[in-house]
Amino acid sequence: MSKEWAGTTYGNGWMHKWLIRMLRVIDVRIIYAFTSVFVIPVCLIVNPSRRIIYRYMRQRQRFGRLKSAWLTYRNHCIFGQAVIDKFAMYAGKRFKIEIDGIEHFRKLSSQPEAFVQLSAHIGNYELAGYSLKADLKPLNALVFYGEKESVMQGRESMFVDKNIRMIAVRPDMSHLFAINAALSEGETVSLPADRIFGSEKSLEVELLDAKAKIPLGPFSLATMRGLDVITVNVMKNGTRRYKIYVTRLEYDKSAHRNEQISQLSKHYIAELERMLKMYPEQWYNYFEFWQDDEATSHD
Repeated sequence: MSKEWAGTTYGNGWMHKWLIRMLRVIDVRIIYAFTSVFVIPVCLIVNPSRRIIYRYMRQRQRFGRLKSAWLTYRNHCIFGQAVIDKFAMYAGKRFKIEIDGIEHFRKLSSQPEAFVQLSAHIGNYELAGYSLKADLKPLNALVFYGEKESVMQGRESMFVDKNIRMIAVRPDMSHLFAINAALSEGETVSLPADRIFGSEKSLEVELLDAKAKIPLGPFSLATMRGLDVITVNVMKNGTRRYKIYVTRLEYDKSAHRNEQISQLSKHYIAELERMLKMYPEQWYNYFEFWQDDEATSHD
């Protein structure tokens, strides 16, 4: 199965605008119920993601058959809720958010040097941009250039007073110049570090006792400049509750460059694994992420 990701939110602009209008006047739980009862079962029948997530639950998390089947369904439900929550924010709704490790973000934000903020496709990372205030230095978030206009407009409306700028990932790789310019100015750059897109350069890592590949770029960028790094994961804890985990990723900046990259990537993977052990149903990489799983799917 291809590892290429479309990069866009499901639905068209008209649907997104109507969803935002609805969420201004109705409770998100009503949309949750519709999603779980009507939309998700259809996705589980026709979408190959069900096999990918079931295999993740069975082989990577080592759950039994019944629990894996249930959590596969839950995974799709919670992913739908995360998307709805994003549009609910655009509609003006607010969520109760607890932050663990905010001192790391504040300390690095108060320093003149740039730093890198890594994320993964788990939980609901976009809500971090609406909760971690980048008032001391600009935060530049890497986003997919082909995202729907309605989503981009929603983000812009939420980011307008939060000192956050979006850098679109483009096929001509021009986003790399924007990233380097931001870091040269001592700003923050937010990068996803669990999906390979654009450059094919990768690192082989071990996550949940199996081999996988993650992009080299984020780790190479940080170590090339000797930058401090944090990882931010935003996990759903209830209907209108989230918890943000901010973790400092340490590495020996005096070590050989390859060793720095190895240390940094291992600490990133360790934190990602910790999150997946706590929130196994909030893994949203709907492709054959692990090399063993990819080989099995072709047998």
